[in-house]
Amino acid sequence: MKNKEKELTFKFIKEDLPSGLVVFLVALPLCLGIALASGAPLFSGIIAGIVGGIVVALASGSNVSVTGPAAGLTVIVLNGIAELGNYNTFLLAVVLAGGIQIVLGFLKAGVIGYYFPSSVIKGMLAAIGIILILKQAPVAIGYVKNMPTPYHLTSIIIASVSILIILIWDLPMIKNNKIAKWIPGALIAVFVGTAINEFMQVYNPVLKLSDTQLVKLPVANSLNDFAQQFTFPDFKGFLIPKVYILAITIAIIASLESLLSTEAGDKLDPHKRITPTNRELKAQGLGNMISGLIGGLPVTAVIVRTSANVNAGSRTKLSAIFHGVLLLVSVILLASILNKIPLACLAAVLLVVGYKLAKVSLFKQMYKLGWEQFVPFIVTIVAIQFTDLLKGIALGMLVAIFYILRANYRRDYVIHHDKQNKGGLITISLTEHVTFLNKGSLALKLSQIEEGTNVVIDGGNAHYIDLDILEIIYNFNSNAEERKIKVTLLNVPAFAGTFGH
Repeated sequence: MKNKEKELTFKFIKEDLPSGLVVFLVALPLCLGIALASGAPLFSGIIAGIVGGIVVALASGSNVSVTGPAAGLTVIVLNGIAELGNYNTFLLAVVLAGGIQIVLGFLKAGVIGYYFPSSVIKGMLAAIGIILILKQAPVAIGYVKNMPTPYHLTSIIIASVSILIILIWDLPMIKNNKIAKWIPGALIAVFVGTAINEFMQVYNPVLKLSDTQLVKLPVANSLNDFAQQFTFPDFKGFLIPKVYILAITIAIIASLESLLSTEAGDKLDPHKRITPTNRELKAQGLGNMISGLIGGLPVTAVIVRTSANVNAGSRTKLSAIFHGVLLLVSVILLASILNKIPLACLAAVLLVVGYKLAKVSLFKQMYKLGWEQFVPFIVTIVAIQFTDLLKGIALGMLVAIFYILRANYRRDYVIHHDKQNKGGLITISLTEHVTFLNKGSLALKLSQIEEGTNVVIDGGNAHYIDLDILEIIYNFNSNAEERKIKVTLLNVPAFAGTFGH
C-alpha cells in the first residue's frame, strides 16, 4: 500500500511540476500586464500571483484552479486608486474585501454564482475586453505624454510582432505540436519583443525605447532590500466611506469571477472533481487579505491560467503552488532581467486577451440567441463603459430580470383549442410553478374567453399554485355561468385548502 502511495506521489510530482512551469510562463507576463493596466505598481501584480499561487492554492479545495490578479478587476482597481487618491488606501479596501469574502464563505453564499444570468456575465467580460483594448492601445504604440511624436516606431513594431506571434501560437498546428504546446505564445512574444529593443539599442540607439517604456521592477540586492519593496495599507482609510463601497465591489466581483472560473475549471478537469464553493470563497478571501496587507492586487481564480494548467496535464494543486514559488524566485533573482521587457509586449498580451473577451463572434452568437439574451448583454457592456463595473452589472441584471418576468408572465399555462367540439373547448394546462408573476397574464386570457365556450383548467402538472392564481381561477369559475361558459376544474386545489401537491 505504501509503495503504491509513493508511486502515485511520484507520478503527481512528475506531472504537476512541469504543469506548474507552464502556468508560471503564462502567469508572468499576465501579472505584469494586469498591474500595468490597473495603474498599480508592477510589483503588485507579482505579489498577487505569488499569494494566489501559494496561499490560495493551499487553502482551496480545487485541484486544478489557479488564482492570481485578474483582468476582470482592472477597471475596478484603476478607478479605485484614482478615487481614493493613493495605492496604500486602496490596499485597505482589498483587505476588507477579503474579510467580506470569508464571511460570505461562512454564510454558505457559494451558490451566488448560479443566480447571475449568463447574458450579464458575458456582457461583463466583453466590457472588460473593450476597456482593455482602449487602455492598452496607447501603450502599444508607445504613447508618452509631452513627447514630440504621439507614437514610437519601435513600440509599434514590438506590439505588432508580439500580437502576430500570440495569434500564430493559437493555430491548431502549433497548439497540437508536442513541444510548442508547452511554451506559451505570450512568453515567446516577450522574448522576441525584448530582443528587438536590445537590437535597436546596439545598432540604432535612436529607435530604442526609453526607460518609461520598459518594465520597472525594484531590484533587490539582498533579502532585506526585497522585504522593503512591499507596501502596506493605510489604516487611516477606515474613516473614508468610499473604502467600504470599493471593498464591497471588489468582494462581489472577485467572488463571482472566482466561482465562475472554478466551475469552468471543474468542467475542464478530466477527473471531474467538484470544488466546494464555500471553501473557495474562504480561500479567496484569505488570499485577498494577505495580498492587500503586503501590497498586492486583488486576486481571483482565473480561467486562462486554470485552462493552461489543465491542458499541461496537472493532477493536483501542487502545480499551482509550484507556479507561485517560481514567481517568488523570479522576482528575487531575475528582476534586472525582467526590467528589459518592453511595456508594448505586455500591452500586446492584454490586447489579445481583450479581443478574446470581446470578439465579434460573441456578439453574433448573443444576437442569434434572441433579444432576451442580446439586450441584457448589450446594456451591461454599454453601462459599464459609461459608469463602472458594479453599476453596469446592476443595470444589466435589471434588464435581464425584466425579460425573466416577462417570460414568466407569458408561460404560466399552455392552451389547447379543440374546434371540433361543439361550442368550442379550451383546455388550459397550468405549468409546474404558477405564482403571482403569472397573475396578470392568466386574468387577461380568462377575460378574453368567448361566451358559450367549454373551459377545462387542469392543474395536474403544477407542483405549486399560488393563492393569487387560485383566487383568479375561482373568481372566473363563479362568474362563468353569467357568461354562459362551462368550467371544469381538474387537479386544482380548493381555494381555502392546500395550495400545493
